[in-house]
Amino acid sequence: MRVGHGFDLHQLRSGGQLVLAGVEVSNLMGPVAHSDGDVILHATVDALLGAIAAGDIGEHFPNTDPQWKGAKSSLFVDRALKLVRAAGYVVGNIDVLVLAERPKLKDLKPQMRANLAGLLAVDATQVNIKAGTNEGCDAIGRGEAIAAHATVLLIQGSRPSV
Repeated sequence: MRVGHGFDLHQLRSGGQLVLAGVEVSNLMGPVAHSDGDVILHATVDALLGAIAAGDIGEHFPNTDPQWKGAKSSLFVDRALKLVRAAGYVVGNIDVLVLAERPKLKDLKPQMRANLAGLLAVDATQVNIKAGTNEGCDAIGRGEAIAAHATVLLIQGSRPSV
């Protein structure tokens, strides 16, 4: 087994589109980012890459490379998952924590969970998404930024039973 942890944070701006786990959660604000700025998927990619000791998202998809400008983060997940499989592993489970003061995510978590499960080719029971706030502290607490942590367990070999 292998465990990986990922983290991502983006400043928020008025306007644009905020996407989390491939789900549009707001069209009133968006991340300051080179790609689509999906913090859940970026943290997931870092967790996957970390678990197989394959570096980080910035090494594979640098924000200085014009080909990733505006790219959907699902592409990053797909490529990271191919590396995981090539290393002989499958996803056992993933646990994600999103930190944001706004928008409220409670009603969107089931759709985000289903999307992430689909991207990782696992059952939704293998995916957990939690949402929290920073209780008014720092840029996240002031609603100026959004962040996500992801922890993934990889299992060697074929798909684990659900």
